[in-house]
Amino acid sequence: MIEWNSLIWMICYALVFAGLSAFGAHRIKILWHYWHHRQHEAKESSRFEDLPKVTVQLPLFNEALMVDRLLHAVTALDYPRDRLQIQVLDDSTDETATDCARLCAELRAQGHDITHHHRTDRTGFKAGALDAAMPQATGEFICIFDADFLPGPDYLHKLIHHFTDPTVGMVQARWGHLNRDFSLLTKLQALFLDGHLVLEQSARSRHGYYLNFNGTAGIWRRQAITEAGGWQHDTLTEDLDLSYRAQLKGWRFVYLKDVVVPAELPPDMDSFKSQQHRWTKGSIQVCKKILAEIWRSGAPLGHKIEATAHLTSNFAYLLTLCVLVLMYPATFTFGGSWQKAVFVDLPVFVFASLSVIVFYLAAQGAQTRWGWVKAIPYLPALLALGIGMSINNGKAVLEALFNQESDFVRTPKFGEEKRASNGTAKKPRYKAGKSISMWLEAAVALYFTGLVALAIQRGQWMSLPFLFLFLGGFAYVAYGSLIKRFGSGIV
Repeated sequence: MIEWNSLIWMICYALVFAGLSAFGAHRIKILWHYWHHRQHEAKESSRFEDLPKVTVQLPLFNEALMVDRLLHAVTALDYPRDRLQIQVLDDSTDETATDCARLCAELRAQGHDITHHHRTDRTGFKAGALDAAMPQATGEFICIFDADFLPGPDYLHKLIHHFTDPTVGMVQARWGHLNRDFSLLTKLQALFLDGHLVLEQSARSRHGYYLNFNGTAGIWRRQAITEAGGWQHDTLTEDLDLSYRAQLKGWRFVYLKDVVVPAELPPDMDSFKSQQHRWTKGSIQVCKKILAEIWRSGAPLGHKIEATAHLTSNFAYLLTLCVLVLMYPATFTFGGSWQKAVFVDLPVFVFASLSVIVFYLAAQGAQTRWGWVKAIPYLPALLALGIGMSINNGKAVLEALFNQESDFVRTPKFGEEKRASNGTAKKPRYKAGKSISMWLEAAVALYFTGLVALAIQRGQWMSLPFLFLFLGGFAYVAYGSLIKRFGSGIV
């Protein structure tokens, strides 16, 4: 018989993994919608006879390594010059401002309608810059690119004609990855992002669910921004916030999986942590702000449920932190019981682990025929990295829940897509915040080292795969921050 203390631990363990399994089941649902609609690529209802005026907005902050490349890519867009306005929204505090002013003057002399807007007050950060520039924007449609994005010359032509449907408020292209093969970390980030960019966004768009503007590489109908209340900066993810507000007003979004705009992935661990912290915290802030309004709206029940799953998905990091507490009793108190194996371990593997594996393999297979095969060797590291980020991202969830304020920390851009000849990357002109979770991650890695040793001593071999995933994840994330602080930072 199982003792009462063991039963209590098992119930807690089962409840936590039931939550994780629910998020895993949602991935299976997304995958099913993607498969069901895999042939349903969005098509324009018609084409503009006279191309509309487009304003391209380029929000920048200390992007000295990127600005020249960005401006030349945008001015190379194949679109009539009298129909294209370019606004450089520059909040820089370094020489980027001077470089931008000079480049804009040169491009104006070549006949481009380009203006440089330099703010010395960064109120609202990116959202504030976008909002401040709207009165000077002359376009009916607003296109946004972050500093590291490189649109192709035909980008506007591929997206703009979808707006011949008057119900379309935003059209989003997919991100590509310039530096995918730079390091193990960038390869894993690409796998993570492709799950969202290839499967989730496509499935939501084609099934008619709410989806989000990804903050860049998309075009907005100006009317949709205005009717939704404009850019607001009370969350760290102004793009997600505006997306839901616009769709609640009835605007429809279109996602184009096959239009790819390449961009740069954060090449070091602290930059990646900073980006993930901002995205995670911002999504929970939007959840608190918008979710009740979604449920009060007249949207179909399925849309409300999917939006809830979308906006609450980052709570999975808190459940992962609970697993840290439960791992010892789960492994060494009732680790060998048949009840745990049948009622906990098997469902957890199917819904929480296998669903993740299938989801990310499918995202690669959707891009190239044998892409899923090439991704297989990276699956253990992918799962481990997701676990290892739980302290950093769990902290972000808690900060959002308890209304702890924090600045909008831009992700550093390095300005090159490949490793330099000496194996290092150029230094950005601003840096991610120091990872304060680093020492806690290192301590947890040491804790799991002890659990692995104990499992080996007791002969509990079936526990080792899970323990090694946790050990590897926290050790890798902690090492990435340590090496960034004391070494090259390339992991």
